[in-house]
Amino acid sequence: MSLQMVSAVSNSSLLQPGCSLLNFDGHVFFFGQKGWPKRSCPTGVFFLDIKQNELKMKPVFFSKDSCYLPPLRYPAICTFRGNEESDKHQYIIHGGKTPNNDLSDKIYIMSLVSKTSKKTTFQCVEKDLGGDVPEARYGHTINIVHSRGKSMSVIFGGRAYIPLAQRTTEKWNSVVDCLPSVFLVDFEFGCCTSYILPELQDGLSFHVSVARNDTIYILGGHSLQNNTRSPSLYKLKVDLPLGSPALTCSVLPGGISVSSAIVTQTSDNEFVLVGGYQSDSQKRLVCNTIVLEDDKIEIVERASPDWTPDIKHCRMWFGCDMGKGSVLLGIPGANKQLISDANYFYILRCKGAEEDEEEELTAQICSQASTEDQGDSTPFEDSEEFCFSAEASSFDVDDTDTYNEDDDEDESETGYWITCCASCNIDINTWVPFYSTELNKPAMILCSHGAGHWVHAQCMDLSESMLLHLSEANIKYFCNEHVDLNKGLQTPKKAMHLKKEPMKPLRKKKTMNLTTPVKKSFLRRLFE
Repeated sequence: MSLQMVSAVSNSSLLQPGCSLLNFDGHVFFFGQKGWPKRSCPTGVFFLDIKQNELKMKPVFFSKDSCYLPPLRYPAICTFRGNEESDKHQYIIHGGKTPNNDLSDKIYIMSLVSKTSKKTTFQCVEKDLGGDVPEARYGHTINIVHSRGKSMSVIFGGRAYIPLAQRTTEKWNSVVDCLPSVFLVDFEFGCCTSYILPELQDGLSFHVSVARNDTIYILGGHSLQNNTRSPSLYKLKVDLPLGSPALTCSVLPGGISVSSAIVTQTSDNEFVLVGGYQSDSQKRLVCNTIVLEDDKIEIVERASPDWTPDIKHCRMWFGCDMGKGSVLLGIPGANKQLISDANYFYILRCKGAEEDEEEELTAQICSQASTEDQGDSTPFEDSEEFCFSAEASSFDVDDTDTYNEDDDEDESETGYWITCCASCNIDINTWVPFYSTELNKPAMILCSHGAGHWVHAQCMDLSESMLLHLSEANIKYFCNEHVDLNKGLQTPKKAMHLKKEPMKPLRKKKTMNLTTPVKKSFLRRLFE
């Protein structure tokens, strides 16, 4: 194992506990910044470019048919392939915290649309679920299991806010362990089913889960109710016959008392467990190898890297799996850096140089990593531990011509910056708020023509009062190109200028009367 420090040269303050890393085809992407996205990167997703020990972050764009994805921290993330032989995979993102500390119960599917040296485009789709939908939570895990030619996702653990009826002003944001229910989610039909297993008695969060084929192993985790880190090792087996699924759970010996550990895959059936906490105030500097063979699991201690003094003595650390046996670790910069919220970053490579080759990895991992936000309350008690995904893809710092912060213009294709019509003049580089309700994105309205499409309110020449009326009333709207007088309210067309009628002869006659002698005398007296 080797440990190497990297220098963060751009947007490093966005890398905070709670974020996640996504790995597509060896390229690593960052998701889940601490605050709301800025205009420079409205998607909140960045390409993580690491070259010559320098870490740079570049904005990533969404396709026009993507939904809005908030910057979720501490979500559950795992990869999903249509079948085990497929090289292409998608990411499933469930739950997490928004910058307003609201918890999400939504599930998103992220896929890579295109990547060039100048621009990366993702598609993000929200998946509708029915049945026993898991409540909003964070610090949990999600895994994919395969059985009898079918695949399902399994959600377990996490924390949630106390029920609304029990909230008080002093305990409004207090959290509790979620019930130890296991949720099976069928993405083909969008239905969820919950199961209560007698072996799972206590709720867990920030645990580690490793999945292979039809079996999930759950290791460690923290329980708020007992303030303990469970040494139990659970084996969850999922059978997917033609009828109803069957779940069985057993408790195995040889578990580890740890929370917020990081797992990375080094071979088809071997994983490395790094980091985490063994108590509220003590980091776990020991590393372990996890081997999955057939229907059993083996956990053995392995040689740890030469931790630097900064890592050994720091109060907290956080990190993410980058794929191919590599882990990104971060520690607080404290007062040693000019930027107060900046961190030091290291890359830990868990594979030897002779093993560092391309592999097709089939196992799925999801784990929860490192700790509370800087400035939070007392050492690791009720800590907001860092959630991340240990991805089964490979991490490759290649020599492709990736771009940096000095690159020229970026033409964003996020939902707000589309070309909504032929006369659209909304540009991300020149746009300024037009309505009082706008902040950092242009106001948009849905045209009900056909399957529906979004247009900019400013391009439709809508007044602010009309825009507010349309947003509050249940009225179908049609854009300028699809106006239909028989379908609700539409944008009025520009009024045609009417030609003035010629003056009537009668008015000309009155003008001629000014030449009469009477009026001439009147005017003469007026000017004398």
